[in-house]
Amino acid sequence: MDITLIAKALILGIIEGLTEFLPVSSTGHLILAGDLLNFNDDKAKLFTIVIQVGAILAICWEYRRKISTVLAGLTTERQAQKFVLNLAIAFLPLASLGLLFGKHIKALLFKPIPVALAFIIGAFVIIWAEKREHKIRVLEVDDLSPLDALKLGLAQAFALIPGTSRSGATIIGGLFFGLSRKAATEFSFFLAIPTLIVASAYDLYKHRELLSLENDSLMFAVGLAAAFISALLAVKGLLRYISHHNFIIFAWYRIAFGLLVIVTACSGLVHWTVD
Repeated sequence: MDITLIAKALILGIIEGLTEFLPVSSTGHLILAGDLLNFNDDKAKLFTIVIQVGAILAICWEYRRKISTVLAGLTTERQAQKFVLNLAIAFLPLASLGLLFGKHIKALLFKPIPVALAFIIGAFVIIWAEKREHKIRVLEVDDLSPLDALKLGLAQAFALIPGTSRSGATIIGGLFFGLSRKAATEFSFFLAIPTLIVASAYDLYKHRELLSLENDSLMFAVGLAAAFISALLAVKGLLRYISHHNFIIFAWYRIAFGLLVIVTACSGLVHWTVD
């Protein structure tokens, strides 16, 4: 057992869980953390995708009553059918654009400086969204129309740019489209379930030859468990936070983090090597 490798898996699992559902970009953090830890080969990149399942399991646990109610009423309840339809509609833009352009985006933008710039640009979008007048017309997730779901799906598609934040794009898009903070945040949670499970399954199947059950099972188990626990804490904390605050604090964090990466890269203080 490689203790150093397990420690890296633990650190990245915690980072994944803490950042997946906050508007700060889990992908951006994982790219940069993997670079610092020298854990950025093909297997490491697959690892950072697969441990998203741990974060998704946290959502499934936190909203287990809602999910079980939807599943139980899927064949008979109109509200349950509408909820699933909205998720399917919102899922399609990111899935379609990811299949078409994902490879090119990874080749061009999965590097520290583009990630840092996306952090900063995303911060100003958050500030813009929070400073404008909010006209709330959708208070709860169940009040969303299929058109609302499509618009949120298009917003989520911006997350193909690393450093943008999938949850951030969906949540802030929701604010622009008239959702309450609670509705926008919770829909981003639910939309993550099909989005991240499909992405993880696709990458796992595509790169299955990289894995060894005997050598890698403990590393993945540690990463998944760490992502689950930290994501559960992050989700509970975010829901409490948004009940009394806006998202401006995350914008300032994104600016500070992005500038730190740019300064260290340009000064040579840190030799960023992700490509």
